[in-house]
Amino acid sequence: MKTIVCEKPNKFSMKDISRPTLHTGNALIRIQRIGVCGTDFHAYQGNQPYFKYPRVFGHELAGTIDEIADNKKGLKKGDQVTILPYMHCGDCIACRNGKTNCCTKLQVFGVHVDGGMQEFISVPISNILKTEGLTLDQTAIIEPFSIGAHAINRSGIKEGENVLVIGAGPIGIGVMMFAQLKGARVIAMDIDEERLSFCSEWAKVEGTVNALHEPATVIQKMLNGDYPTTVFDASGNKKSMNESFQYVSHGGNLIFVGLMNDYVSFFDPYFHEKELTVMASRNSTQTDFKNVMMQLRLGNIDIKGYISHRCSFDQVTDRFNYWLRPESKVIKAMIEL
Repeated sequence: MKTIVCEKPNKFSMKDISRPTLHTGNALIRIQRIGVCGTDFHAYQGNQPYFKYPRVFGHELAGTIDEIADNKKGLKKGDQVTILPYMHCGDCIACRNGKTNCCTKLQVFGVHVDGGMQEFISVPISNILKTEGLTLDQTAIIEPFSIGAHAINRSGIKEGENVLVIGAGPIGIGVMMFAQLKGARVIAMDIDEERLSFCSEWAKVEGTVNALHEPATVIQKMLNGDYPTTVFDASGNKKSMNESFQYVSHGGNLIFVGLMNDYVSFFDPYFHEKELTVMASRNSTQTDFKNVMMQLRLGNIDIKGYISHRCSFDQVTDRFNYWLRPESKVIKAMIEL
């Protein structure tokens, strides 16, 4: 079968390898859609934490079951499915407390272990969810939207709350969507005017702010002198994350959804003066996946326009470098098999 391997930063190769065999407790999945994540782009460029090479990318997946034994979940050959790419141990303190997304021994498909950028993969049945009634495209975008859903649940935001989301990439857009489903008033911030326009037109946010043009002043004007009570940073950018502290109201919450391979620093008196709560939001859970699936079925997430670029599996090695360029204007790239 065909597999795309990132041998080292900035180098893909297409290989023919043996198709995986079916193991007890696993199912063999024929991959049909692969969403390209910011993690994939960062790893390709060599600046993603937790990464070792060579590695097969791909954790936003849709496919059909090709082989499976009898199982308690009632899954069968031919079922359309998505894959929860977070392999947890079930025994550590995080797992015992229901926080499987931050298991101490977590193995993420396409990050710690080889992922789905190949024709077939073997996956534990416990990590497979049937997506009956959804399209393959909808199935493949469940995972990135689940990151936003998880961040919103983590934050505890309330209806009518003013929320700022920094970073208008696919993950930030997911945060915006689920914040609005909670009834929050959302402001989007980025340095790219076209992405901000997308947030206005597609995500229907209340307002947008360009981070290059006195954002603190603009935000206060929009909120009658106040700052948002909750700020999400989905940029994965050091400067943005360090500056995000200034945009949170007194008594507010700051949630880091984006990840970078560096330190976050802040001025402690300012942090204490505001009595800020700072949180990390990592990955998602099966509950978040089911929440996204429900919202897709209800029609609350329209993926038209969200998937901006497509290519076949054979075209990936040629298209990836182009998608990295700002002029490509990628929101979400989708690989079809």
